[in-house]
Amino acid sequence: MSAFRNCAILLFSSVAISLAQDPGYREYDERRTAAPAPVPTGDVARSAAVLNSMDVLDDTQIIESGDLISMRVVEDRGAPQQMRVGATGEVNAPHIGLVKASGRTCRQLAFEVKRRLEQNYYNSATVVVAIDLKRQDDPNARIRIDSRDIDFFTVYGQVLRQGKYELPQDEDITISQAILRAGGFAQFANPQKVKLVRKTPQGNKTILVNLDSIMRQGNLEYDVYIRNNDVLIVDEKKVNF
Repeated sequence: MSAFRNCAILLFSSVAISLAQDPGYREYDERRTAAPAPVPTGDVARSAAVLNSMDVLDDTQIIESGDLISMRVVEDRGAPQQMRVGATGEVNAPHIGLVKASGRTCRQLAFEVKRRLEQNYYNSATVVVAIDLKRQDDPNARIRIDSRDIDFFTVYGQVLRQGKYELPQDEDITISQAILRAGGFAQFANPQKVKLVRKTPQGNKTILVNLDSIMRQGNLEYDVYIRNNDVLIVDEKKVNF
């Protein structure tokens, strides 16, 4: 029995020595902590989803029409919005609408959006912008260079941002969506009688649309699609004193 025990001890010692000599062997140490998460590098580190400081925004590469970019207002606490730079060089920035992007760097665009946000929406805004994909590297980028081929609609009256807006190439826009792109209704707007003026071969045709029924009651079947050169007119609500 003693010989058997001595043999077992000798065998155990031999195994311990061979493990200790193995370079891949590590003794378990309860004090060891989990390895830290990897730090984002490369394109991931420059993504608008992970950036939280305007100090690190790219100030070298110029944004061009057709580029796919992402933009995030940190104070909104939401995911970045991805957008294609239109043929006019503009993008729809959060809260403020169309802003010129082409010819600017990510840093320059971010500070322009910041400036405009701080005029009406925030005391202090943090805006991060990143180029996700350059036009020449994106097989899905379709951009019309000739501005005469661009489709537009126009919004007048009681909205927050009157003006001319580009119709997207790859999606349909309804009247309610067009109003939202113009910043929504102003304080004294009459959403029950929004005029849609459309050019036809027989002349201009005016349609009255009850957007209150669409946007508040969910009657989406009345939400007409916008066409090129359509004009939306939001009248002022009549107030009796």
